[in-house]
Amino acid sequence: MSAISIIVLVILVILTIVQVMRISEISSEIQKGKDNEVSEKDNDTQGTLMLLVGFGFIISVIVMYIAWGKHLLPTPASEHGSEIDGLWNLSMLIINIVFFVVQPILFYFAFKYRGKKGTKAVYYEHNNKLELFWTMIPAVALAVLIIWGLNVWSTLMMPENEEEPILVEVYAQQFNWTVRYSGGDNTLGYATVHEIKGANVLGVDQADPASLDDIVTKELHLPVGKPIKFQFRSQDVIHSAYFPHFRAQMNCVPGAITNFQFTPSITTAEIRQNKEVKNHVEEVNAIRKAKGEDIWDFNYVLLCNKICGAAHYNMQMDIIVETEDEFNAWLKEQKTVAETL
Repeated sequence: MSAISIIVLVILVILTIVQVMRISEISSEIQKGKDNEVSEKDNDTQGTLMLLVGFGFIISVIVMYIAWGKHLLPTPASEHGSEIDGLWNLSMLIINIVFFVVQPILFYFAFKYRGKKGTKAVYYEHNNKLELFWTMIPAVALAVLIIWGLNVWSTLMMPENEEEPILVEVYAQQFNWTVRYSGGDNTLGYATVHEIKGANVLGVDQADPASLDDIVTKELHLPVGKPIKFQFRSQDVIHSAYFPHFRAQMNCVPGAITNFQFTPSITTAEIRQNKEVKNHVEEVNAIRKAKGEDIWDFNYVLLCNKICGAAHYNMQMDIIVETEDEFNAWLKEQKTVAETL
């Protein structure tokens, strides 16, 4: 449908609505407003419908939890992941308790206190005990969540490591990721967008001695049980490096360097044997097989969690978590900056 056809259609819909409203006004004038009077029967009908819709809504939420709960993320694959999940579970527990207590009451009260002939509303000005009750309980719940959340965040951002973390740069651009390993000296060389040209897609300064052993790849391999410190840069717009299976995320901001670190705790081979993961893979492959598509196997992924442009959905990279020996063997096969630029 062309743009002109859409505009004409929208105008016609608006004109139709205006005419219907005008007909309603004329009808009301002819009946001297009697059609706008609400009868006790109308109140009974609306109250009953409110009750039915309300409890239908509650039941639908329970059904959705049961039907789609199995699609939640599997066991966290980082050492800090269980703390993030604990914070999430407590938050959802509080939200669900409030939801399943308050929502049925609201819908029931809409039915119970529907308009009835001769019934008047009671004027109730103030109650200090009630005010204290519904002020203190949310305040205490929020205080617990905020203090716990800040503690988890500070632990994640400033961990106490027994060994020096491996330094890895993740570079974001529309619409892909590039990885730079710090090499044998575990120091990333200086890089800037002003140096980007030809094969030097990250703008690595080749005059910096620390750059020579850096390794640029399009794959993200991580050794299990080793702390990894990630450094993030962006070439164009704000991206967000999202590691869902590791319960980690950090914005990638043009002109700035951001960072965080985590320690992978489960290899890719191990997570593929997880019961939840195996069931998910089987379900997905049943759908893919019906469509004649290739069989899919589970991988950890790096995603962009910012809507960074038209092809945002394509911005993802597989993450391979492996043993330290496997990681070192793979790293030795990669070429350094000195060998490629």
